[in-house]
Amino acid sequence: MDIGLVWKSVVLYLYILFIHRLMGKKEISKLTTYDFLVTILMAECAVFSITEKTVSIFSSMIPITVLALLQMLISHISMKNDKFRKIVDGTPSIIIKNGKLIFSTMSKLRYTLDDLLTGLREHGVKSVEEVNYAVLENNGKLSIFPKELEYPLPIILDGVIQKQTLEEIGKNELWVNRILRQKQVELKDVFYAFYTSTKTFIITRNELL
Repeated sequence: MDIGLVWKSVVLYLYILFIHRLMGKKEISKLTTYDFLVTILMAECAVFSITEKTVSIFSSMIPITVLALLQMLISHISMKNDKFRKIVDGTPSIIIKNGKLIFSTMSKLRYTLDDLLTGLREHGVKSVEEVNYAVLENNGKLSIFPKELEYPLPIILDGVIQKQTLEEIGKNELWVNRILRQKQVELKDVFYAFYTSTKTFIITRNELL
């Protein structure tokens, strides 16, 4: 048995486990493209020093650390900057609205009808007509909202008005500002606000403390 190989494998395993704990908890199914890329690159770095006997373990640990720091920096900036977050993570896309397919969005995302039907079957949905909204999330997962359930549309995220949502519901920023005045809330203080056909809900940053 090659003791050096075993030693490297154990140390790198524990080190990568520690690094991932620092990077934050996230389910595998909810990893974004960037998260997945960082994970793959870390694995490649680890394999390099494990398989090459003449290569020091630090040749893997240094780039792994750099990747982790880069990932944490990008995550921090994404939390603070809505535009940067959209560039890195993308935005969820509505591909079914009121039981009708939005082919232009599916074409843009290169999401085929077979992909959609597979996603519907996984949710136990037999046909498109049964769906109120279907949203393709940033991680490629399909979220289904049956017609008996109402889909809450986000109108404010981290103090930023979601103009795409306003277009979907036929509203404008004046409407949003009027609601904020009625609630006596400043836009910058809103963490999350969403709209349903009956009511608009607002969660402020102070409520999270």
